[in-house]
Amino acid sequence: MLDIKFVRENPDIVKENIKKKFQDGKLPMVDEVIELDAKNRAAITEASDLRASRNALSKQIGMLMGQAKKDPSKLEEAEKIKAQVKANADRLQELEALEDQYAARIHELMLQIPNIIDPSVPIGPDDSCNVEVQRFGEPAVPDFDIPYHTQIMESLDGVDMDAAGRVSGNGFYYLKGDIARLHSAVLAYARDFMIDKGFTYFIPPFMIHGNVVEGVMSQTDMDAMMYKIEGEDLYLIGTSEHSMIGKFIDQIIPESELPQTLTSYSPCFRKEKGAHGIEERGVYRIHQFEKQEMIVVCKPEDSMNWYEKMWRYSVELFRSLEIPVRQLECCSGDLADLKVKSCDIEAWSPRQKKYFEVCSCSNLGDAQARRLKMRVKGEDGRSYLPHTLNNTVVAPPRMLIAFLENHLQADGSVTIPSVLAPYMGGKTLLTPKK
Repeated sequence: MLDIKFVRENPDIVKENIKKKFQDGKLPMVDEVIELDAKNRAAITEASDLRASRNALSKQIGMLMGQAKKDPSKLEEAEKIKAQVKANADRLQELEALEDQYAARIHELMLQIPNIIDPSVPIGPDDSCNVEVQRFGEPAVPDFDIPYHTQIMESLDGVDMDAAGRVSGNGFYYLKGDIARLHSAVLAYARDFMIDKGFTYFIPPFMIHGNVVEGVMSQTDMDAMMYKIEGEDLYLIGTSEHSMIGKFIDQIIPESELPQTLTSYSPCFRKEKGAHGIEERGVYRIHQFEKQEMIVVCKPEDSMNWYEKMWRYSVELFRSLEIPVRQLECCSGDLADLKVKSCDIEAWSPRQKKYFEVCSCSNLGDAQARRLKMRVKGEDGRSYLPHTLNNTVVAPPRMLIAFLENHLQADGSVTIPSVLAPYMGGKTLLTPKK
């Protein structure tokens, strides 16, 4: 969410940014919010003047009532002033109602006006305009056919989609045996990887209040993703970022405690509305999964340096697991409204002979901080808004697809890289059972 003062003083910049995001339907919102802001500030000023006048008139009434004992004409004068006080009180009540009305509509509009994107963001309407920046590792295609990922899992007796369908419906799964162990091993390795980078490990709440949801994501994303608990002001989190950034709601952080570098484990719950292609079935796009996340809260001047560090951590982790990846810069139309800059890390799929998303790194500037009323108290005593960033460390089971395809052997076995073997009880090879 932008600062209303910035919108008021820079309407052309705000409108140009909306155009760059291909959201021209939101252009009238800028003029409306500026007009409402002017009316609101005028109402606040008039109400303040009326309160000051009320205090002065009350003193005058008291003085006249005291004089009325000697001069009865003062009583009539006092009654006229009382009538004025009553009229002022009625007008003040009307103005306070208008202030609430204006403020509510301004807030509604400001939540929809997108954040100002970084000048380095490529301009384009959708993800087809995302730009490959660089590759890490050599993508290879073996000389044997690679089955669909659920078939690899089934050959290792590691998944049961049918039972999950009976119990929960589409978009759920049972993992078992070596695949379930591999799933946990990858998460544990990712946890320790981030701890070794100096991040503090968290397990956060898996449900959050509605005001936290509003603080961490746009209304569009909320409607498309979040499950609400019926009869409760609680939502199931779509990622632990929601809880971890929400942790700072209404808080003042001493500047000496920045940067906050956090890594968190959680299950994630997502509606995943809409139809998806064959490659997004199986365990690729699901309603429930687990993830290790990285979160940074920092000084504004440090956020782009952290952005660089964070996506590179993802590359380093995947390369340590011997999986080729690439960095893809997200274009303006593919950025969620709160994001200043974002990139995806995509893993190589030798079966599809292309890359697919496994991590998403985002710099949200001060948007979440402003929504959540987070503040940093500087050493000079002044307060300012911090910047917030988030990035996926690893999100199995999607990551398992890349892992299984890149480590599958011609005989159906799957190799385990040396860094992961300790988390697999020393196993270096998974062999087919079917």
